[in-house]
Amino acid sequence: MTISPLTEAHWPDVRAIYEAGIATGNATFTTEAPSWDERHRGHLPHSRLVALDEATGRALGWAALSPVSGRCVYGGVAEVSVYVAAEARGRGLGRALLLALIAASETHGMWTLQAGIFPENEPSVRLHEAAGFRLVGRRERIGRMGGRWRDTLLLERRSAVVGTDAEPLAPATDGRYL
Repeated sequence: MTISPLTEAHWPDVRAIYEAGIATGNATFTTEAPSWDERHRGHLPHSRLVALDEATGRALGWAALSPVSGRCVYGGVAEVSVYVAAEARGRGLGRALLLALIAASETHGMWTLQAGIFPENEPSVRLHEAAGFRLVGRRERIGRMGGRWRDTLLLERRSAVVGTDAEPLAPATDGRYL
């Protein structure tokens, strides 16, 4: 497996992986995969990764960051998305993607990553906790899906290198604080 920047060329495989996640009912509140353009606009321009099968070049998983707010004070905070194709699960691919995403996020000045995970998605909760995320709380009845209320767990990971007391924050030219 190789981890590379995610591009539009990967979108057919990435979309299929996302649609399979949607079909589980425990990966996202989203009910259908967006177009590439919609997905592109919804994620930060950096820290978009794809795990490729070295033999076939096919995407086996992907990870990306979405902004949590348009306010500049939250410019270093993003929400994590990590999806792995069903046939590739259990091989450490999700862990490799998440760790690479964390490293990429820190090179772009991100100091907090958060994840909203359905409690039923225990493998995702374990994956995030193993990567240094901590449970912040449970958001009860935060959204309706399939006619029923769903909870999400809110997990977050604070960077040990970005936004620390040892590193004072200064405004960047794009409105984020670095």
